[in-house]
Amino acid sequence: MYGVTSVVGIEGGYKGFYSRNTIPLTPKSVNDIHKRGGTVLGTSRGGHDTGKIVDSLKDRGINQVYIIGGDGTQKGASVIYEEVRRQGLKCSVVGVPKTIDNDIAVIDKSFGFDTAVEEAQKAINAAHVEAESAENGIGVVKLMGRNSGTYLPFIMVYEHVPAYSAGMVYYGAINIVGAGFIAMYATLASRDVDCCLIPESPFYLEGKGGLLEFIEKRLKDNGHMVIVVAEGAGQDLIAKSMNFVDTQDASGNKLLLDVGLWLSQKIKDHFKKKHNFPITLKYIDPTYMIRAVRSNASDNVYCTLLAHSALHGAMAGYTGFTVAPVNGRHAYIPFYRITEKQNKVVITDRMWARVLCSTNQPCFLSHEDVENMKHDDDEHHLHNTQLLHGDISPSPVKDSSKCNRSAEAA
Repeated sequence: MYGVTSVVGIEGGYKGFYSRNTIPLTPKSVNDIHKRGGTVLGTSRGGHDTGKIVDSLKDRGINQVYIIGGDGTQKGASVIYEEVRRQGLKCSVVGVPKTIDNDIAVIDKSFGFDTAVEEAQKAINAAHVEAESAENGIGVVKLMGRNSGTYLPFIMVYEHVPAYSAGMVYYGAINIVGAGFIAMYATLASRDVDCCLIPESPFYLEGKGGLLEFIEKRLKDNGHMVIVVAEGAGQDLIAKSMNFVDTQDASGNKLLLDVGLWLSQKIKDHFKKKHNFPITLKYIDPTYMIRAVRSNASDNVYCTLLAHSALHGAMAGYTGFTVAPVNGRHAYIPFYRITEKQNKVVITDRMWARVLCSTNQPCFLSHEDVENMKHDDDEHHLHNTQLLHGDISPSPVKDSSKCNRSAEAA
């Protein structure tokens, strides 16, 4: 459509710009990558050296960069764009949202989320079968969903403007990041979950109205129960009980303690003290099974739409944007709008209310907690309403002196 010379991929995330050679991406080489899990280009943590990355773009004569990943990846892309713009390079920098946990602000959803929710169902179904088959059976399932963090992206770049649709190279891995969206949506989809715990909704174990009291009551009423817990939930409780000092990974993300194992042990310890109340607890952690699967049909279609929109935007001369639907319409969203905050579950919103209705669990919140969440909810809706009505500018930069606008510019 646009006229082509070459398309190349950057291996190993951001550090691949300056530590590895590029690999050619042709229609033949990417023909069936949507049928695989993982990523053909690889991914990594850390390694974002803006100066080296931009130098690599100049040295290789790259004029379009498509950076694919989650919240942290989009922040990295924004930094690269700012440096490219500062130096006046003729290079479009475009972000594509790819994270299973839906933590990118403003957009309706990110690529990989539907697949993750669908795959999480298998673990929940297994937990329900195990719990229902035993006396006072409890199934605990830990799903992805933290407070922040990302794997670095897999990246493809155009050395001279592509000839064919970029959609075929965007299919790939789904990765760990974000908030409690997977746990929330998987709970709603399953209808077998009795309690859903996410980072955005604090909970407590002991005492009246606590989680342990609720578990005991549910077992007496139903004889079994299923608990879904997001990996970032209850981290403050674990840290206090273990005197844990915060540590970080190579990308600066807080390392999480295993809330699934911790919660399972706390439940077992509680019921050991209860005479004539035996339980059978099974703990399931499907984390890497969910991350490794191929994308489902819904995500495949969505991915193609993202790829087409990203490609056409760059070819039209736009740069410094992430492409995604906002209120059902595909839009070019400036990096600064995407990166200024992180998308999280708003527990005063209707969707979380639907979860509570489905599980019949208590909210485990104080009045002060609820008021704080209402404030966050108001800010969230105000921001999206302003974007929809044009009160804040949603337009990415369009500068033909810095971006290749058509095949003739290559």
